[in-house]
Amino acid sequence: MSQTVDRALRILPLLAEGPANLEQVAARLGVHKSTALRLLRTLHEHGMVYRQQDQRYRLGTRLFALAQQAAENLDVREIAHPHLAALNERCGHTVHLAVYEDGEVLYIDKVESRYPVRMYSRIGKPVAITVAAVAKLLLADLPEPERRAVAERLDYPAYTARSTPNAAAYLDELATVREQGWATDFGGHEESINCIGAPVRGTDGRTVAACSVSAPNVVVGTGELLELLPLLRRTADAISAEYSGTTPPPPSVRK
Repeated sequence: MSQTVDRALRILPLLAEGPANLEQVAARLGVHKSTALRLLRTLHEHGMVYRQQDQRYRLGTRLFALAQQAAENLDVREIAHPHLAALNERCGHTVHLAVYEDGEVLYIDKVESRYPVRMYSRIGKPVAITVAAVAKLLLADLPEPERRAVAERLDYPAYTARSTPNAAAYLDELATVREQGWATDFGGHEESINCIGAPVRGTDGRTVAACSVSAPNVVVGTGELLELLPLLRRTADAISAEYSGTTPPPPSVRK
């Protein structure tokens, strides 16, 4: 039975490359055409493959429906948390995870700093969208027309002298973030707090969440914080890989 399942599952990536006829499927599996036909018929009955009028087989719509359902049920917070905790253990600073929903960027997870000086951010609380590193990452990945529309309708509070002043400056920042693949907030929201962020990506390469490391400047300067960027980016990549199902879930952040 396990051999039958294995053969059936090997058909799916073959058809993902494009439609194939019975002879091609049999040759790829290294089996007789009658065996390949039984497998294809079973997959067809379950909607996993579809037989075209030219007698070639392609992936079925049921497979795409299952994939979409699985993607919708993924909980990025649940997947990310062990990685965020491992990152916090390594660096000691506050770690956040944020998503973009209904025009707001929200924190959905937080691991507190081990230091006495802590941030007042809360899970479920919107971030300062025009300055926060996680917000820049999430908005930078929006399609250009949507990105521009969002930037132009935002207010730009002057939280500090380093706050983003207007839509034009914000769009320039987002362009930089898109190009370099990471973001910073060095005193843009609070003079004393610095932050670096990296994107978490889904199977299509789009940003589904953003994680960050934040610290007061009395604990660590911007230079030292930037030294943590490779570690943060590896953490974000590990979360992305597990979320996308491209690698086994790594238990911790490695050097």
